[in-house]
Amino acid sequence: MSPILTPHFMQKVLIATHNVGKFKELMEVLKKLPFEFLSLDDLDIEEDVDEVGKTFEDNAILKAEFFGKMVNLPTIADDSGIHVDALADELGVKTRRWGAGAEASDQEWLDFFLNRMADESNRRAEFVTTIALYQPKKKIKTFQGECVGQILNAPQVELEEGIPLSAVFLPEGKDKVYSAMDKSEKNEISHRGKAISQCLEYLEASL
Repeated sequence: MSPILTPHFMQKVLIATHNVGKFKELMEVLKKLPFEFLSLDDLDIEEDVDEVGKTFEDNAILKAEFFGKMVNLPTIADDSGIHVDALADELGVKTRRWGAGAEASDQEWLDFFLNRMADESNRRAEFVTTIALYQPKKKIKTFQGECVGQILNAPQVELEEGIPLSAVFLPEGKDKVYSAMDKSEKNEISHRGKAISQCLEYLEASL
């Protein structure tokens, strides 16, 4: 049995994000575990990590290790982004910092993105997530998920806080964008859902 993740008391686990939308999505999968999950905001942690990695895995590991060592708790961090065929290598690990920038509101960021895509006929895109799990005194684990789809011309539904692209991303073979799906349906097919489900299986096996 893992000395870090044990069911005999309510183990605290940090989800290293300030992003409300991401935290909610991850918790839809992780809530079945017998742990107390905390966000950075729950611990009044204002620091952030410079995401200088060249890959999603690099950045997820940077965040998980930085915050995990800060609080000495098992820590889950993700790095996500989108590859858009028509925009070549413009987004990827830079997705939220691209275009209108990281300080822009969700609406401002999405407006810039859709305006940039307005004349593009190739709307294919792929969302990617890497989840990193830091456990004190253990080797860090990573899990990856992808989802291919199309970018619509306008949002199908209201924007979800922190994840504006979910209102315009139509997964392959589906008739609803991410944000129009209920959480269980989305987590079955989404990039983040696939990655965190792998992490869940690993944690369950550690009990």
